[in-house]
Amino acid sequence: MGNFEDRADAGRQLGSRLAYLRGQDVVVLGLPRGGVPVAVEVAAALNAPLDVIVVRKLGVPFQPELAMGAIGEDGTCEFDQRVLSITRVEDADLRAVQHEEQAVLNDRVARFRAHRPRIDLRGRTAVVVDDGIATGSTARVACSVARNSGAGKVILAAPVVSADALATLTEPDEVVYVSAPRKLQAIGYHYRDFSQVDDDEVVRLLDAAANRHLAWANAADPPGSDESSVDEDVRIPAQGVWLQGHLQVPGPDAGVVVFAHGSGSSRHSPRNQFVASILGKAGLGTLLLDLLSPGEELNRANVFDIELLARRLGAATDWLANQRGTTSGRIGYFGASTGAGAALWAAAERGNQIRAVVSRGGRPDLAGAKLALVRAPTLLIVGGEDHKVLELNRQAKALLTCTRQLDIVDGATHLFEESGTLEKAAVLARDWFVLYLPVHQGAEAG
Repeated sequence: MGNFEDRADAGRQLGSRLAYLRGQDVVVLGLPRGGVPVAVEVAAALNAPLDVIVVRKLGVPFQPELAMGAIGEDGTCEFDQRVLSITRVEDADLRAVQHEEQAVLNDRVARFRAHRPRIDLRGRTAVVVDDGIATGSTARVACSVARNSGAGKVILAAPVVSADALATLTEPDEVVYVSAPRKLQAIGYHYRDFSQVDDDEVVRLLDAAANRHLAWANAADPPGSDESSVDEDVRIPAQGVWLQGHLQVPGPDAGVVVFAHGSGSSRHSPRNQFVASILGKAGLGTLLLDLLSPGEELNRANVFDIELLARRLGAATDWLANQRGTTSGRIGYFGASTGAGAALWAAAERGNQIRAVVSRGGRPDLAGAKLALVRAPTLLIVGGEDHKVLELNRQAKALLTCTRQLDIVDGATHLFEESGTLEKAAVLARDWFVLYLPVHQGAEAG
């Protein structure tokens, strides 16, 4: 059971199938609600803007899961005559369902577009994305809405599409998918995690994706070209000790990622320095940090004192937030090994001050009960061959209540020493931080 870890994993797999569109004039359109987390990853893969097409399924009154048609936000409507014939739904009942769903559709359009104008599709390639296609009713209407909005080409994309629906989809110019089973029992059957997506999550994802696209659009300004850029060694006071670090910030509007590692010499770690360089090229600031002094590191118990490491990380966060001209106040944490536990502990205690957390080969389980208190969107990156840590991360993901995602790097062991695996992890971290630490102060991450 489960071709996909979750919707984000499905979106990345689908994005790789659509890679031929990168560099073209593309707009990605997610179908709320479940299609939006998939569409976020497709938009990231294509470096394309993200919008939604709001469509509502018309369910048979006595069997709501069975679609007898669908309606779209521009008034497009389609009925499944075969289902209507079999179920013998009365016209009055059909009109009642249509009226009820129209009201829901109008409310969602108002919410999703409250402060965000609809992206112009005229002459562009529209990629309509859902998390799965069973009968195809909503997909057909969504494609028609895109076509009616002036799209020059319409591509329908979904991780899983039933073979029966695939044979009847004539509205899109092209259908792209990862899996097309002959018998589709349920879309959720193909996901390990098929948690429900609510309206708040859709709004947050749309805002974050807009921030990310803005950051990439402004990436033509080379990091470090601003006169207010910072690149220096720093000493940070923390409960009677001085923490050694290296701060690099391209300008005052940059979000800053603080690195946490339990082994002490984090700022000299080649792996962390490599990840920091990838983040820097995307316009993010970094603070490479030693959470332990050389003397403290000699006592191995300190490496696993997650509360101590979290307090040190909190002190560095306070120091960073008070540095004028170096940070806009948008701070994220990158934790490796036991440092990941410390990062999540500190994030839990600081609430909305921390905008994002990434764990690479980490031990998030060491944060214990603090996991449930983390608010920052959290990405867990684990090597596919790091079996014990992978299971610990799966358990930790289940305990997190914030936006969370587990990414598995195939072929990687605990230290990501295999060829190309550290780069994959760094790119995943970069995309997560760019998503939640927007470059410009005017763009908030929801």
